[in-house]
Amino acid sequence: MIHEVNEALRALLVRDVLDGTDVEVRFDAPTKDWASRRNRAALNVFLYDIRESLAQRRFGEVSVHDDDGTVVARKPLTRRFTLSYLVSAWTAKAEDEHRILSGVLACLVATDEVDSTLLTGSLAAVGEPVQVTVGAPPKSDKNAADIWPALGGELKAALDVVVTAPLAPGTETAAARPVLEPLRLRSRLKR
Repeated sequence: MIHEVNEALRALLVRDVLDGTDVEVRFDAPTKDWASRRNRAALNVFLYDIRESLAQRRFGEVSVHDDDGTVVARKPLTRRFTLSYLVSAWTAKAEDEHRILSGVLACLVATDEVDSTLLTGSLAAVGEPVQVTVGAPPKSDKNAADIWPALGGELKAALDVVVTAPLAPGTETAAARPVLEPLRLRSRLKR
């Protein structure tokens, strides 16, 4: 599911922000070594945290029906996970980086959910929304500014983007076959 979220983000950003530019979208850790090897403009979308969205967790199962409406299986409800990204622009000039980030911010503020046409694989199959939040105040245990020193780099302008996506756990469990014959009772009287 994570790689499908990455591809949906890439498609969204290329379509709505970077179309017609030579800026590439990268998902690498923006370390000093990575920055020194960069030879063209880049929008770095670094995944730094993955957590289950416990506030959105649902318990139970959903029934799977055949064409006749008969329950043929049961499957667990989807669970939702938040993927936190540090989004930074990398060019020769800070002004160009700010322009790119401004475009990304405008795009993501207008995007509460990723367009379903951009979803592939299991994300498309689940059929539930993939939500996007940008620039929300960080939780006390998660601060994007703390990532730069951990990566060995200096603080850089960046957006904190959180994507909440569904993950369908496990597989379907076959349901018991429906009873097709009428119930027959027999009794014997003992003498």
